[in-house]
Amino acid sequence: VQLQASGGGLVQAGGSLRLSCAASGLTFSNYGMGWFRQRLGKERELVAAISWSGSRTNYADSVKGRFTISRDNAQNTVYLHMNSLRPEDTADYYCAATRYPGSFGIDSTLYAYWGQGTLVTVSS
Repeated sequence: VQLQASGGGLVQAGGSLRLSCAASGLTFSNYGMGWFRQRLGKERELVAAISWSGSRTNYADSVKGRFTISRDNAQNTVYLHMNSLRPEDTADYYCAATRYPGSFGIDSTLYAYWGQGTLVTVSS
C-alpha cells in the first residue's frame, strides 16, 4: 500500500490550501481514510476522517467549519480542503488508510497505512 500526499506549502493566515493523497495497492473504495497532523513538539492528532463511501465524516473541534475532507473513489484520492488557515495549523500533515475495510473513526490505532508528511506553514 502506498499513500502519496501532496499540496502542502506556505500560506498567509486566512488563506486556503488543498491537500491530496493518492492511494495505490489497496481497493481504495473499501477503506476509511484520515488526515492527521503533527505540530512541532506535539503528538500526532486526527484532523479529519471519512468513511469508505464518503457518507460519514468526523473532524477535530479545532478545524470544524474550516476544513473539509472529501474523496474521489474513481481517482483513488482523498482530499483535505483547508480554509481560514491559522498559524496554529502549521504542521506536517499525513494521510492514512484504515487497517480493515469498512472501518471508520478518529482513533489512530484504526489506521495501518500512512503516507509521508506534507508540510503546511501558515504565516501570521
